[in-house]
Amino acid sequence: MQEIILINITGPDQKGLVARMVSALAEHDVKVLDIGQAVIHDTISLGILVEIPPEHQSSSVLKELLFSAHQQGVDVKFRPTTLEKYERWVADQGQERRVITLLGRRLTADQIARVASVIADNRLNIDVITRLSGRVSLLDTGSHPHACVQFTVTGKLADDYSMRSQLLRISERAGIDISFHVDDIYRRNRRLVCFDMDSTLIQAEVIDELARIKGVGEQVAAITESAMHGEIDFRQSLIQRVKLLEGLSESTLRQVADSLPLTEGAEYLIETLKRLGYKMAILSGGFDYFGKNLQQRLGIDYVYANRLEIERGKLSGRLQGEIVDGQRKAALLRQIAEAEGISLAQTIAVGDGANDLPMLSIAGLGIAFHAKPIVRQQAGQTLSSVGLDGLLYLIGIRDREVSE
Repeated sequence: MQEIILINITGPDQKGLVARMVSALAEHDVKVLDIGQAVIHDTISLGILVEIPPEHQSSSVLKELLFSAHQQGVDVKFRPTTLEKYERWVADQGQERRVITLLGRRLTADQIARVASVIADNRLNIDVITRLSGRVSLLDTGSHPHACVQFTVTGKLADDYSMRSQLLRISERAGIDISFHVDDIYRRNRRLVCFDMDSTLIQAEVIDELARIKGVGEQVAAITESAMHGEIDFRQSLIQRVKLLEGLSESTLRQVADSLPLTEGAEYLIETLKRLGYKMAILSGGFDYFGKNLQQRLGIDYVYANRLEIERGKLSGRLQGEIVDGQRKAALLRQIAEAEGISLAQTIAVGDGANDLPMLSIAGLGIAFHAKPIVRQQAGQTLSSVGLDGLLYLIGIRDREVSE
């Protein structure tokens, strides 16, 4: 009768340890049913689930393994299991699998404990914990640190909305981002990212900056406030605000475009995504004059935004062409994906405003970036604690993979 035994090996990490320990099993025709390893700091934890064939006695196999462990200065423990338990474990591999990502400047034990408690309360099991961020120096305080860990969890979730709400409350109270989504073939197979521009790709609201220069900042702000309260829609508010910019010189637009500050991590993110073969688009309710400037600066593939009419070198106070509002953004995302032969499940949309919600809702991964609470609540995922390059963690990319 075959024996099934779980072997746990722990101790100081060292080169060749796996080879030496598994070699102790090889001479007995042992079958490896599962194997996993983790190294934290300088300590290794190696687990091997094996089947010892009937013609070999487990005592002789384990004795040889103990001798090898003593030589390497590591500890080894054995736990036998039954065939019935093993088969139940095999049957569980079809369970629903989800990924929960914790991201912040720093992560604390309290933050991780709160998330782990929510996972347990929802009767899910943590299978794997992986660090995606690089090692953080405790001495170099001048950089922008990232701390990111990823939980892979399994089990049947009774109430998806309830768990998302629990994690969102932790996120808001603890000041970290918590991404929660199904682990499927698309998670690391995205191909198109669509960005809002103002307060997402750049750290500015261009229309506010133009209004300030024109001396109509308060009037524009009042119209914006009215739109936020639902008194007028986005199209009406945009037309009214652009009218107030009449007479502003094109040279002023050029000066503003040249001075627009990029959001933290934007340049690094786009450079990385380009290396990985992603297509990128700016879908903005702002103005294409500035979007095209960013397109040249960053190498963006597509730009769709509102066009300011310019007559004799000055703004006429009117717009040209179709207005890009929330619904138009969603339609453009579909249009670009179709043109590129990309499914919606392979798309990512990133934005901060209510007019971004339509495209966030249809994208395979919709991310509310430094957004207002109402947008955070309705979007699939949020990114608020770090820069735009935090998106790389949400698609499962490790720091060391980018730096290789």
